[in-house]
Amino acid sequence: MSETDKKLSIEESLEQIDEILNRMEAKETGLEESFRLYERGLKLIKDAEAGIDKIEKEIRILNEEE
Repeated sequence: MSETDKKLSIEESLEQIDEILNRMEAKETGLEESFRLYERGLKLIKDAEAGIDKIEKEIRILNEEE
């Protein structure tokens, strides 16, 4: 299983997003690599948002049970 295929925690996704931003800001990063990094970043953001939404739903359920 490759790094892009495994399920990352929210924290891991945010760390990778930060790394992507740093790489995209580097002067030596070419246009094609920037596009590839951008696409990867969007996927990480989507995955992190889904994880946060899941946690929020679980918290709402727990609060309703109290």
